[in-house]
Amino acid sequence: MPMKSSNPLVVGSVIGDVLDPFINSVSLTVVYENNKEVINSGELKPSQIVNPPRVQVGGNDLRTLYTLVMVNPDAPSSSDPNMREYLYWMVTNIPATTGTMFGQEIVSYESPRPTLGIHRMIFVLFQQPCRHTILPPGWRQNFITRDFAEVYNLGLPVAALYFNCQRENGSGGRRMIT
Repeated sequence: MPMKSSNPLVVGSVIGDVLDPFINSVSLTVVYENNKEVINSGELKPSQIVNPPRVQVGGNDLRTLYTLVMVNPDAPSSSDPNMREYLYWMVTNIPATTGTMFGQEIVSYESPRPTLGIHRMIFVLFQQPCRHTILPPGWRQNFITRDFAEVYNLGLPVAALYFNCQRENGSGGRRMIT
């Protein structure tokens, strides 16, 4: 019988659906307004994630640069993720020991607004081999984190975090219009 993993990225199928197995080697802290820190498998409401979070990247050498992407593999719904992965944000050339405000925003932050079901919002951090010019993709839907990492020679992630998000009012079912 296979041993059950306690890694929340495995339990939440982030590893598998979006990422290959990797070793978390750099600290990554993501905090939304009102000190709402992202913890793996935690839950945040759409009203809590309207504005971009403060992101702090670890490491110890300012010459080491990172790329951060935020994706949703459950768009438009977890039962039919035909827009998998939806790209909400991309920041490149983030120096170690700093945060996204010191990097280059390639794709501006878009506030997630899931309409149906529970959606996983995933922050993935890659260490860059050098200062990169990364071009924004032509669209946000059907972004593939693995392919992106391969095209830009980023290798496996060095950190990842995710939270769950769902529509705030009601279950997303039908509404009667009167």
